[in-house]
Amino acid sequence: MSRARIRLAIAVCASALAIGTLPAAAHAAPAGRSTTASTTASTTATTPAGRYHQQAETIRQIPLQGAVNVRDLGGYPTWTGGRVRQGLVYRSDALGKLTPADVTALSGLGLGKVVDFRIPMELQYDGADRLPAGLTATSRPVSDLGLYATLLGAISSGDPATQERMLGGGRAEAYMRDIYRTFVTSPENRAQFATTLREIADGKQGPLLYHCTSGKDRTGWMSYVLLRALAVPESTATSDYLASNTFRAAYDAQVRAGLKQSGRMQNPDLLIPLQEVRQDYLDAATAQMDADYGGFYGYLTDGLGLDLRTLAKLQDKLVR
Repeated sequence: MSRARIRLAIAVCASALAIGTLPAAAHAAPAGRSTTASTTASTTATTPAGRYHQQAETIRQIPLQGAVNVRDLGGYPTWTGGRVRQGLVYRSDALGKLTPADVTALSGLGLGKVVDFRIPMELQYDGADRLPAGLTATSRPVSDLGLYATLLGAISSGDPATQERMLGGGRAEAYMRDIYRTFVTSPENRAQFATTLREIADGKQGPLLYHCTSGKDRTGWMSYVLLRALAVPESTATSDYLASNTFRAAYDAQVRAGLKQSGRMQNPDLLIPLQEVRQDYLDAATAQMDADYGGFYGYLTDGLGLDLRTLAKLQDKLVR
């Protein structure tokens, strides 16, 4: 069998494993050494027969002063017996506040491309990325359904009643679930994610980093989809998604404290549902995916328009 056919077979099997249509064998490869700071997330894989495999996964954070959620997406084991290669794909929050030392550290990653999922309003208020010389971010906006504008309006009002009316009573959580559904339903959003996945599969640009503002929602969904497309267990992909809460907790708490101290928000805890990632946000997207495309594989092929050759290239490029 030719190498190309082998890659196609791997992609088909990986996608089938990701949606649970084939049995999978537990695999625990030795943990690789990371040169970056790391945190540990416990992941559990299950089958209809029950739990059969549990291990701790190391999440490789790139410690910077001006961004708190920068990570190497590599290192995770896959159902196919491989492991996601390190140093090829990075996820991040916005890079507009990087220090000179941060930019130097970023240059050490050898990035060939940076993809920015932020909308123009976010760029206007938060500023463009600070990147190593010769590197310019590619703007690839993914809709936030007006959340950023809503948030600015709520805070700038300075009125506790207005802020409660806009964000309280479960409204912030409902807003987040709606945003996650649009990752699946919006043709424009799907096109942005699909283009990025094709670039990663192609690999001609070298290591790629993608980000949004907080590096948790648009970036979190993109990472979840990529990891599952590589046959990383769903539980592991979910743990990677939820880890944003760990990396962002201290910074987000400082933001809330600053808003209260300045008098702009009497109850800054209204922001917590917007600052956090939550399982039910992710569930809103995956439930929409199931409803619209019959599951993850349908979302990849019909929703994102990825053919088997592209899925095979992702495997060949990113899994060792």
